[in-house]
Amino acid sequence: MSVLIKKAAEHWEFVSPLLRKPKNEDDYDMLARALDELLEMTGDDESHPLMSLVDIIGDWIAEWDRKHHPMREASGAEVLGYMMREHGLSQSELPGVGTQSVVSEILSGKRQLNLRQIRWLAERFGVSVETFI
Repeated sequence: MSVLIKKAAEHWEFVSPLLRKPKNEDDYDMLARALDELLEMTGDDESHPLMSLVDIIGDWIAEWDRKHHPMREASGAEVLGYMMREHGLSQSELPGVGTQSVVSEILSGKRQLNLRQIRWLAERFGVSVETFI
């Protein structure tokens, strides 16, 4: 038996919970907590020896989230509302979208963003046009 396998076998009891894909929410929660701890240990050091474990656990968590906690797509109006809150903007502070009443109708879902407005918003907030589509 190689030294590497022998060492792994000696410590398997302690390491194995981290090296299994989640099968239920409890497994998922345990891996999420472990990932938080690992990220505190590794920080921004991409060359840290534990980064490969961070990558593995992160991939498993992302896979579980895609399958079991899918995020719905946000509408352009929802994204606009979020961006306005984040930037502390009022409806009247978006002249490229239109008047305050036009912005209000967009936010309430009575009107859709058009391509010109989307382009203006993407430039205003420094994001891609896909953000509002």
